[in-house]
Amino acid sequence: MGSETASGVSAPDPKHAVRATRSAGRKMRSLLLDAASRLFKERGLSGTSISDIAAAADAFPSQITYYFRTKEALFVEAASRDMLYLARATEQAALKAHTPRDYTHALAETVTATDTVAFFAEALTLTRRRQDLAPLVERTIERLHSEGARAYADQVERHGWRSLRAPEESSRRFWAIAIGVIVEGFAMGRAAEEMCRELLRALGEQATSTSTNDGSRLRLVGDRDHSPSTDGETSS
Repeated sequence: MGSETASGVSAPDPKHAVRATRSAGRKMRSLLLDAASRLFKERGLSGTSISDIAAAADAFPSQITYYFRTKEALFVEAASRDMLYLARATEQAALKAHTPRDYTHALAETVTATDTVAFFAEALTLTRRRQDLAPLVERTIERLHSEGARAYADQVERHGWRSLRAPEESSRRFWAIAIGVIVEGFAMGRAAEEMCRELLRALGEQATSTSTNDGSRLRLVGDRDHSPSTDGETSS
């Protein structure tokens, strides 16, 4: 409830006003990032102005500089956010897989179906000249690795697969290969299907199914109690 003024009328609760302001700020940042992401992907960094982004978000140019300081900072944040959204979508797509091979295919098809990885690669290149923007990229990459490792470990344990590598190593390897394959693919004008095939080839076998669905613990090939492998491959 608000406090009562001398005239007997309740004054607005200051805490409520702060919450409302913060909520409006988050919404505006999200709108600006949405507009920036779309325009940057269509026109590139040099072909997109702050005024263009503001108009697309129904905002003022001053709001962009208030929330992001520079166009370059907005570019990096938009690319980083899109990359984390893609990682989440990739993880969700792979949840339906019941074999290592299907899991890998779901990952590869999802990450090569959009231009998000290429967009993020541009942000990586930009930070070479703008080291002040590097911390955001570093945090994004660490989240990719940590969340990818968690998702992969969950799947291995759930299905009782045998992993050829530790989850952290598998996740880092997947994203390193995926970024390389996709950047090269976009540079060469390759279709998504071609990039997907190349990514699967480069990843190779990552895990194998077991004869029993024992998901009691995550097992690495090489454990003394491992049983003969069957088919499949996976990553992330």
